[in-house]
Amino acid sequence: MPKYDLPDLDALTEASNQPPLQGDTDLWQGDPALRAAVAAAGGQSAGLAAVGRALGRREMREAGREANRCSPRLELFDRGGRRLDRVHFHPAYHDLLRFGIGAGYAAIAWEGGPGGHASHATIIYLHSQVEPGTCCPMTMTYAAVPALHASPAVETAWRPGLLSRKYDGTDAPRADKAGLTMGMAMTEKQGGSDLRSTVTRALRDGDDYRLFGHKWFCSAPMSDGFVTLAQAEGGLSCFLVPRWQPDGTKNPIHLMRLKDKLGNRANASAEIEYHGAWAQLLGEEGAGVRVIIDMVHHTRLDTAMAPAGLMRAALAQALYWCEGRSAFQRRLIDQPLMRAVLADLTLDWLGALFLGLRVATAFDGKGEEAHAFARIGVALAKFLSNKRCPGLVYEAMEALGGMGYVEDTPLPMLFRESPLNSIWEGSGNVICLDILRTLAREPLAAEVLRAELEAARGIVAGYDAALAAHFARWPALPVEAEARWFAESLAQLLCASVLLRQRPGPVAQGYV
Repeated sequence: MPKYDLPDLDALTEASNQPPLQGDTDLWQGDPALRAAVAAAGGQSAGLAAVGRALGRREMREAGREANRCSPRLELFDRGGRRLDRVHFHPAYHDLLRFGIGAGYAAIAWEGGPGGHASHATIIYLHSQVEPGTCCPMTMTYAAVPALHASPAVETAWRPGLLSRKYDGTDAPRADKAGLTMGMAMTEKQGGSDLRSTVTRALRDGDDYRLFGHKWFCSAPMSDGFVTLAQAEGGLSCFLVPRWQPDGTKNPIHLMRLKDKLGNRANASAEIEYHGAWAQLLGEEGAGVRVIIDMVHHTRLDTAMAPAGLMRAALAQALYWCEGRSAFQRRLIDQPLMRAVLADLTLDWLGALFLGLRVATAFDGKGEEAHAFARIGVALAKFLSNKRCPGLVYEAMEALGGMGYVEDTPLPMLFRESPLNSIWEGSGNVICLDILRTLAREPLAAEVLRAELEAARGIVAGYDAALAAHFARWPALPVEAEARWFAESLAQLLCASVLLRQRPGPVAQGYV
């Protein structure tokens, strides 16, 4: 064997030109834009600072990875053939729920403190950056509270547990638990968003009801109760279906299978069947859509705010990589084309953040005008921010090159998650048609939206021109086929108006 100098293998395989592994971060202190937006929204900054600091810890990121890597497992029967109808989760899933519930995710909006809904929206934004799947059961729990107003007796029994800051993951009757969560079972195979096509039946059983039927999507199937729709004698009605019956036996809610979803993997979504499940009526027979829409309205706030968190998480990964990686003798962050791409993504993220929190302040507001703006604003924010989210996450993924496509980074998880909030609680077409209906049927909504747009006039000429062009093209509501163009234009203008008033200067000007 010839003699020659062997290369230094250690030097050849050294991990050079790689950013160091991230340790603990602070999602509040490291996000000055968030702090400014929360201040403008009147949120509870002191408590939110602690939430952001805790969620930024490396151990929380690891919990999120574990909860996604170890998918929920359906356990239908015990070894004796008795029905279990339960879902087994990795302990990290419970840890994340324990933290979120303890931080006030579901409760803070209803506790009477200042800026409750804005603070809730901020927790969504922060939690979504770490593990979005565990947001679902907490969002449903938060949003169920207004639906229970329709039946005071039911509200009295359930509200304290739903607002508890103690997470209790045990499968036990309501009275035996320190805290409760709520799910939703609304969609059916034949109907989808067309709720009037619901065929699940509700039959009288004394003062209460028994439900029979199949639900195509049940969010968070290990919740303590489910807000659901069924056809009663008086028409489509809304019910609360607990997991346990008053006699202490399991309610016959059969879990048929778990959905094999693209993303949102830490969270279980199921098909279920009601086999005479005991249920309590919320509101009156025939008022089902009116009752459940209060819940849907509040879940839409979460679907409008979550994409801002996903955008922030993806952008933060891209920035960290570009600051620590070099190519062609320059750091990526110093290369003009990369800087232009990242700056453009930053504007989309800031727009989603400030628009989402502006809408949240309307949920905190009192009076008809605030309610009207919340109704139209949340639909516009949901539509726009979710349409932008997948593209932003993809661009952030591409900034990392091949590593962005590898599960060692959060980008694949964020990318899988990015379409969800657009589909959930009304996909794009549903939301655009809802925007048209709201503006047609609620004159006050159109009035307050117009005032919100006019409030930014005279700051930047480009905005004034865009606003004039919008109303020149659509002096009245458009035909249905143009609903997407109309909604996108209106949402972009609303986003620009918020930025011009709350983030004036280069950010607002760049966005315009």
